[in-house]
Amino acid sequence: MRSACIDIGSNTTRLLVGESREGRLHEVLAQRTFTRLGTAKRGPIPEAKVDEVAAVVASQVRMARECGADSIRVVATAAIRQAPNRDAFCEAVEAVAGLPVIVLSGDDEARLAFAGATRTLQHAPLGEIGVVDVGGGSSELVVGTMPDGVSWSASFRVGSAFLAEAYLRSDPPSIDELDRIRAHVAGVFEGLDAPQPEVAYAVGGSATSLRRVVGAELNHTTLSHGLRVIGEAPADEVARRYELHPERVRVLPAGMLLLDEAARVFGCPLRICSGGLREGVVLEELAAVES
Repeated sequence: MRSACIDIGSNTTRLLVGESREGRLHEVLAQRTFTRLGTAKRGPIPEAKVDEVAAVVASQVRMARECGADSIRVVATAAIRQAPNRDAFCEAVEAVAGLPVIVLSGDDEARLAFAGATRTLQHAPLGEIGVVDVGGGSSELVVGTMPDGVSWSASFRVGSAFLAEAYLRSDPPSIDELDRIRAHVAGVFEGLDAPQPEVAYAVGGSATSLRRVVGAELNHTTLSHGLRVIGEAPADEVARRYELHPERVRVLPAGMLLLDEAARVFGCPLRICSGGLREGVVLEELAAVES
């Protein structure tokens, strides 16, 4: 069986087609387009941007069908959830792409990110597991176990695109701009009484991109090194050096500062994980189709 998820996020619109083999999820096709929906002002999504995203989603629906997907779920996260014209956006996308758009809540994002992260691990830990999902418009912190699922979660209306648009004006970013983001992030997580999991994983675009820059583990030392790398050259040059999209590099400093604070909150370093929200959606779809 094959299922697909199209994830309309604040930075990108992504397609994942996956199939189940011997109880494990295998990627058939992955594709992304930077559609940049997130804005610091959180105003209505412009009509031209609605049309652009609708066309991207329609193209990804065709790709999924050509890959033989038995079911396709289109989901939207913080950028749509927080938009004043979210209903009009969803109607416009459905009219062009032919599928309804499901707007996920923060709790939905946390649950699906946890499922996608933990159920794609080669060797899942036995105790409590933390998952950090830093997106463009929101961030989720989740704790749970493999047998019982999510036991604690928190969602915050702050992400890499939101912070980048609010604070970053220089290329590369200035020390003062980074300090302002660091202060904003510290204020968001201030007073949070989070569980202390035995191990924690990072998912989302910032985390997966950082594997090329700092390696597989995110802690204060590696993330500080990453910030220095980003601060040494313009985004286009860093993008060429590490084979990243320039738009990703532009928001990466904000993503790193969010991940650094999340690691502090959980009291342990973050391991970059291949699974995440899209994998969680596909796994849920596969379970529904197979039942």
